[in-house]
Amino acid sequence: MFHNRTPFQLALGGCLALATVMGIGRFVYTPILPWMLEEGRVTEVSAGLIASSNFIGYLLGAILASRSPLPGGAYRVFTVGLFLTAFTTLIMTVDGSTAYYSLIRFLSGLISAYVFVLASTLIIPRLHQLGRVNLTPVIFAGVGLGISLSSLFIELADGWVESSLTLWLISGIISFVLIGGVLWLFPAREAPMVRTNGAAASREPALPRVAYRLIIAYGFFGFGYVITATFLGALAATTPGLENFATRGWLLVGLAIMPSVFLWNSVALRIGYGRAIAVACLLEAVGVALSVLMPNLIGLSLAAILLGGTFVGITAIGLVEARRLAPESPRSIIGLMTAAFGLGQVIGPTFSGYLFEWTGSFTEASLVAAATLIIAALLTIKPFHAEALPAPSERREHA
Repeated sequence: MFHNRTPFQLALGGCLALATVMGIGRFVYTPILPWMLEEGRVTEVSAGLIASSNFIGYLLGAILASRSPLPGGAYRVFTVGLFLTAFTTLIMTVDGSTAYYSLIRFLSGLISAYVFVLASTLIIPRLHQLGRVNLTPVIFAGVGLGISLSSLFIELADGWVESSLTLWLISGIISFVLIGGVLWLFPAREAPMVRTNGAAASREPALPRVAYRLIIAYGFFGFGYVITATFLGALAATTPGLENFATRGWLLVGLAIMPSVFLWNSVALRIGYGRAIAVACLLEAVGVALSVLMPNLIGLSLAAILLGGTFVGITAIGLVEARRLAPESPRSIIGLMTAAFGLGQVIGPTFSGYLFEWTGSFTEASLVAAATLIIAALLTIKPFHAEALPAPSERREHA
């Protein structure tokens, strides 16, 4: 009962943690949104504002988690964050105003960012210690697992659930169940020591100029993916004959995410991380455009698969490329990338909500999003400096 956990068990614990705080905590809003719109709890404009509040919280949380002291230790903050994320999902069951929903989603985003950063800080170094860093993609697959699991439950509940409030309740209960799995698979004794004092870090070297090309591209990517990621269910719900596809489409997104983190890691090692990001952005642009240019079952299915098959993969290999470009300034480049990505996420839902109000559809906003993904691809397809390439040993380590 008290044996040390295997590397796979630790990675699976990280997978369930991300399933809780990302797959459900951040993204369950998408399949529940069509219900909230139909019930009149939100409008397209207020839905965008609520989504943007969540992304603002995530942006702030990611920045704070990388710089702030951790009272009681990293593992304790990680554990408390898991429970608070599940709690913020649960209290969405209150029939509240736009301001209330925005506040709760802001807090959920802030807390989930803390857990995401700490999961990476605690579990990935432990895998390094055990010589099994190749299991890292298992952790990121948790985003897809959470999306798939919550979507499946919402789909099954469609016949007997009459309110979106009940769907939030179910999602909160699932989150608490997953947390039990996290704490068993990744107990405190397996957590590596992490500095918790508030001493200022030494000043990092300035970033190389080429790094800003990746940072800007990451901002365009944040804007480009988030409109479809937020409103895919609403797109299906407002398309005649596809009303029942709203939840199933998001389920496809989740199923596509899980293998994609392994796929894009392999592609990046073959053609380079920057070019892999460019290819993934182009594929995602196709999916975003198809969601509005081919408003039928095939078009929305392809859009869901292409979205799920790229956006988590781009996030993962983008962070790897950042560390390759600025190995002496990891906090600086990751902080700027987080800020750029977060800014794109914040602008996207609000922009699309207001554009929907003016035009009556998501077509224009989605095409703008596709265009920004093409810009991101153009910014990353040109190879970065040769000196940023990893040594052969590093290539094997990430394989």
